[in-house]
Amino acid sequence: MRKRMLSVRTSTNGAAPREEGRTADDSEVLGEPVSPSARLVEDLFIVVVMGLASPSNISVIRQGIGARMACHPRFHSIQARDKDGILRWVPTTVSMDHHVICPTLDLAAVAANPDMAVEDYVASLSTRSMDNSRPLWEFHLLDIPTSEATSTAVLRVHHSLGDGMSLITLLISCTRSAADPMRLPAMPPPPKRTGAVYARPRPPASAGALEFTRWVWSFLVLAWHTVVDVAIFFATILFLKDSHTLFTTIGDAEFRRKRVVHRSLSLEDVKFVKEAINCTVNDVLVGVTDAALSQYYYRKSGNTETNQEIRLRSILPVNLRPTTSLHACVNMIKSGKASDVKWGNEIGFILLPLRIARHSDPLDYVRKAKITVDRKKSSFEVAFTHVAAEVFFKLFGPKAGAAIFNRMISHTTTSLSNTIGPVEQVEFYGHPIVFIAPTTYVPEEAIVVNYQSYVNTVRIVLSVDEAQFPDCHDLLDDFAESLKRIKDAATGLEKRNHNQKA
Repeated sequence: MRKRMLSVRTSTNGAAPREEGRTADDSEVLGEPVSPSARLVEDLFIVVVMGLASPSNISVIRQGIGARMACHPRFHSIQARDKDGILRWVPTTVSMDHHVICPTLDLAAVAANPDMAVEDYVASLSTRSMDNSRPLWEFHLLDIPTSEATSTAVLRVHHSLGDGMSLITLLISCTRSAADPMRLPAMPPPPKRTGAVYARPRPPASAGALEFTRWVWSFLVLAWHTVVDVAIFFATILFLKDSHTLFTTIGDAEFRRKRVVHRSLSLEDVKFVKEAINCTVNDVLVGVTDAALSQYYYRKSGNTETNQEIRLRSILPVNLRPTTSLHACVNMIKSGKASDVKWGNEIGFILLPLRIARHSDPLDYVRKAKITVDRKKSSFEVAFTHVAAEVFFKLFGPKAGAAIFNRMISHTTTSLSNTIGPVEQVEFYGHPIVFIAPTTYVPEEAIVVNYQSYVNTVRIVLSVDEAQFPDCHDLLDDFAESLKRIKDAATGLEKRNHNQKA
């Protein structure tokens, strides 16, 4: 699928499949145009691995998916051009036989190591194409007991169907609370957004000249940071590349397999560090990422130069929907108005610097991450990148827009995301979910880092080029060990503060 349009073959209203590239007829029912954001991600797939606590009841899952997931607009549509050449979403019939897949794995491999057998199967999906004459999503059900789960469900969906926010909403609509199967799962409260844009409302006239000056100054700083970030964005597209490191994609990685590995970390430990140094959960996770990548880099490279200048950046997707939209979508789904939920890709991007360094105090990774993230919050970089995608497509066409997006990916090192999940255990059509591990297959990146919270855990999920990272489980260990070291340092800081107060 890389660098080519999605196929437009379909069967609509009982008609025979159209030839690829043919425009839609006037008699056919066409949906809304495919957004520029959706067309930017034509090479990307989202994969969600879910561990289930019971064997897969295939008929129940098929029926549930067909009744709920397949009824959403994006999940029963394909992309086709109308008579004016505009790419639109075209409704089509969904056959569950094509979308719910129960593969047969090698019995010897399963008997030898069931965890690796499941992992190998998920990795194989990264090189398998999808039939573009059908809606671009699949559910794979692996009824194989592993060390963490009794069975595994794997959702593979093309990124054009939605971003992480909309897919989380969709998955929530397919689950129910394990404590009360009659209701949707409880979600955490909406996050409070911070930064210069949100932190300084206009002061009242009685506040005085000094406070008003500070308010004006905050917007001058905001404007300056935005100009700098926009300049760096254009420089990245044109010539500014990250330093060549162990994490840089080597050669043509388009058709190399991506392996997905994941592990559960303690959300309580993350929150403990958050409280200890007065930061956010996201700050802690960025700090853990810096620490883990640094530990892996120095161990594998043998480099002892700690003052070396290493440019390593992550593309951080940011949800542009209001912070209350997830809860609003949940309420609409609960009230039977799921069709009113706005799907698609409503995201912007941040070029977030990651730091390869050695610190005697592990908390310095989090402190420096907080400084970096706070700086990025004082900028309109996210809004600009979203608008820029729309403008590039309108002015220069989809090929130019996709080329610019691909250069941004190829000139940076990795992608990083953090997604909030339910705060209580949920059931997927009667199957208790043990863990949720989402990630993205990105051809141009050798490593993608995702965090997913669920109940009292946060799942670290790595999607890596298996040829470049044959020791990816060691890298996964580095993330677990880094959080432990940071948490131990935070415990020591708490004790010292307590003794000083005493």
